[in-house]
Amino acid sequence: MGKTLKGYRLINTKYPKIALFEDVASKEEFEALYALQALTNPRLQNEAGDVSLIHPSEIPYDCPHKSYAVAPFTHINKDGSRFADGSRGAFYIADNETTAQAEVFYHHDRYYRNVESLHYDKFTLQTLEVCFDAPNLYDFSEYPADHPVLNPTSYVQSQAFANQLIADGYDGIQYPSVRLSGATNWVLFSPKRITSIKPTTKIDMTWNGTKISQLALAKTIKTPGSD
Repeated sequence: MGKTLKGYRLINTKYPKIALFEDVASKEEFEALYALQALTNPRLQNEAGDVSLIHPSEIPYDCPHKSYAVAPFTHINKDGSRFADGSRGAFYIADNETTAQAEVFYHHDRYYRNVESLHYDKFTLQTLEVCFDAPNLYDFSEYPADHPVLNPTSYVQSQAFANQLIADGYDGIQYPSVRLSGATNWVLFSPKRITSIKPTTKIDMTWNGTKISQLALAKTIKTPGSD
């Protein structure tokens, strides 16, 4: 799996790009700029997250919009996810926008159902087109759908499985989507394999107190040469 792959990821627009990562083009620049800002800018950690969780060599310095690649590894989900146990980050990518929407729809719907007395909310998701080159992916696509690693709600087995693959030197995993039959997802254990990220469309989602009731195109981002 050494070829360049392309997929999609949706993120909540309440999480902006991180200026620290956008402003650097090398490991040396990152280390110098971070050291300077850490001394003079007390808000740095709130924006950049815990940069000690990622080695400077893992930052894809040549990647456009690289802060989107790095953010999941400095702002980690302490509750964990399918292939991350809460002590480290992971970057999830779907094979197309429909799959990405199905994945995000499930997790947002689950979150809102646990918020008491919330009768309405509207949020906007940014679609990211992601290109990556991961020559050492573990291919889980042919495993049976009832395998414990693909359990729809429990991540105990999948987290342990991912930890072993990381120890064995794998870049990530290709696996079937649990939320959309026939679709494919990838997870990367480091952002260093991401070669480009391009923001495309924005999607509005609406919570009506019972379920996510609407999914609508919010805005199209024009890029040079797209006409």
